[in-house]
Amino acid sequence: MRLTALQQKNSLILHDADSLSDAPGSHQLSPPKLAHPVSPALFSADYWRDQHLIVGEAPGRGSALFLQATPDQQWVLRPYRRGGLAAKLSEQRYLWLGAERTRAFQELRLTAALYEQGLPVPTPVACCVTRHGMTYEAALLTVRIPGARALASLLEVGEADAALLRRVGAMIRRFHQQGLDHIDLNARNILIAPDATPWLIDLDRCRLRESGKWQTANLARLGRSVAKFSPPERVEAIMATVHEGYREGYSAP
Repeated sequence: MRLTALQQKNSLILHDADSLSDAPGSHQLSPPKLAHPVSPALFSADYWRDQHLIVGEAPGRGSALFLQATPDQQWVLRPYRRGGLAAKLSEQRYLWLGAERTRAFQELRLTAALYEQGLPVPTPVACCVTRHGMTYEAALLTVRIPGARALASLLEVGEADAALLRRVGAMIRRFHQQGLDHIDLNARNILIAPDATPWLIDLDRCRLRESGKWQTANLARLGRSVAKFSPPERVEAIMATVHEGYREGYSAP
């Protein structure tokens, strides 16, 4: 994976040069399947809506969109949105401190690094940062994991069995061994593919660190999230099984 930056007026696009060509006017996946302009428009919901290529939307703040980017591949377009009190000042603008310090550049580079290590993260495609004086707004494109469902959805309908929960624990351990501090480790950010493989998404503001108390804090954050989607009497058992997989590195199907 080769990350390359492309400047267009007041926007800067960081993309995987192996899958998204910066040739003027189009991108091409190899082999060529469908062309789109390599420009800030590629990160606009209006662009995809005009072509009737929006096929769904994810829940939560930011309204991530599912796009039919090619006949056999879907992408996820996620704009960066603020939450809490900061959103009252500006929902989508952030303070400009340089391209490499933007949330989009940092997340794309981190995702690409983990992807190159063979860890289960979405394939990164590109991000775009558009500067407005002392502020910027941004969006991220990744490849959608076909048929994946959020762990939260499986918990709500009672379809997360012990084997799956152990795999979730083992998956978290793999990331922790590589030093990933996922500050928002919740049941919506863990996706389960049709083959029961867990994937980790949404690495915004995450970082690589030396081992420490943050690993326990990650699991505690997941426990609080699990409590929102599971019967109260099941939460302790669910998390005990996740911890079991975490300790043992369980991965068998």
